[in-house]
Amino acid sequence: MKKVLFVALAVVTVGLIYAFMPKSEMTANKSSLAVEGGIAWMTWDEAIKANEKAPKKIFIDFYTDWCGWCKKMDQSTFMDPGVVEYVNKNFYAIKFNAEQKEDVTFQGTKFSWTAGGRGGFHKLAYDLLDGRLGYPSYVYLTPTYERILISPGYKDATMLQKELKFVSEDRYNTTTWEQYKNSN
Repeated sequence: MKKVLFVALAVVTVGLIYAFMPKSEMTANKSSLAVEGGIAWMTWDEAIKANEKAPKKIFIDFYTDWCGWCKKMDQSTFMDPGVVEYVNKNFYAIKFNAEQKEDVTFQGTKFSWTAGGRGGFHKLAYDLLDGRLGYPSYVYLTPTYERILISPGYKDATMLQKELKFVSEDRYNTTTWEQYKNSN
């Protein structure tokens, strides 16, 4: 009886340890995050290297592990076949945990995690989002890493496709996002 109780307690303990272990974060050093049939997500470093070889605009999805709307985007909008096809064709797509603790070096500057707020934040996310740390948020960059647009909030497939088209077709050179969004 004692052995059975001991084994049962050990199984429960291992289960509890596993259940409360922190989920692994997507880091700048992991390999491609692409999902079969989905958006070909890349790490920061992968996208930068790919862009050096074949320049393309960059789409960055800033998310956090606790963000419910980020998870909804992953399950709906980012699974929409039209969105998947358009992003994969026209952008290097980066999925960036805005609270990751791994350093990222970009254009000679080291960006690190900083304590503060709900769970701290990554300085690269802070800089690219102009300090507006709401999630989900998206940033579009030119192939030369100039910011085109900061876009906060959940988007359904139709709205995101409109935004993607605005950026990929260089409409931002002749009109603002607000004017484009309201005219089409």
